[in-house]
Amino acid sequence: MDNTAQPRGSARRQFFADAARMTCGVGLLGLGVGLYARNATALPPAALRPPGALPEPEFSAACIRCGMCVRDCPYHMLYLARPEDPMPTGTPYFVARQAPCEMCEHIPCVKACPTTALDHALTDITQARMGLAVLVDQETCLNFLGLRCDICYRVCPVLDKAITLQQQSNVRTGFHTLFIPVVHSDHCTGCGLCEKACPTEIAAIKVFPLYMAKGQLSAHYRLGWVEKEKAGGSLVAPDIERHYHTPEGLKYEYGKGLSAVPPAQEAVPPAPTSPSGAPKALQGDRL
Repeated sequence: MDNTAQPRGSARRQFFADAARMTCGVGLLGLGVGLYARNATALPPAALRPPGALPEPEFSAACIRCGMCVRDCPYHMLYLARPEDPMPTGTPYFVARQAPCEMCEHIPCVKACPTTALDHALTDITQARMGLAVLVDQETCLNFLGLRCDICYRVCPVLDKAITLQQQSNVRTGFHTLFIPVVHSDHCTGCGLCEKACPTEIAAIKVFPLYMAKGQLSAHYRLGWVEKEKAGGSLVAPDIERHYHTPEGLKYEYGKGLSAVPPAQEAVPPAPTSPSGAPKALQGDRL
């Protein structure tokens, strides 16, 4: 019996087994690298980046996943994304409803970042734009129900600027006043303290990434009042007549708004008069 055939067959089987293991290993390695280095163009609605973060595509490219911002956060509200999270693995984020940004005056997370993923030019935490608060459900907001809540207004670190209270008449009762929270995007930092503090079971006010919460005008739009201020005066000659497209029966007056057009009245012709000046109807018949 030839004993050389068995070692040759064993070597062949061993070769194929090693090749299969190598192929699986390379595939798993590629999958792991892809999960780690994948580039997301948008954040999930509930996930927010630390203060000073660049726009999402630039942030994902600049962040080296070192975790130093997470390490230096004194409130431990930052997390590193895991492979199963819908964002680039290893990048920092926080969820406002769970643990909002506490608005540290010295911004230690930004100082800890070794790259430009967190902008080191940010030295005033009130200038951070982590997201934008949105009152998503008026029907469950306690202030809209006529109750004096105001918690989101009172916990806001940019007090009376990022969130203000607008007085409205309570139509239901006819004599009470509602104090409605209004968010101002030019002051809101997106810290999430309002969302965390909202007493409803599901927050009526939520913080979203800027790309979701805020629109953007096209580059060709021009705001007349802004251009007027830049130019130091009106850009339209005063002799140019302004034409307004208004509903039928209404007219627009500058400074007054819309008003009804009075109905046109037919002109009544004057009564014919005699040469003497008296109306003919008052003169007697003459022979």
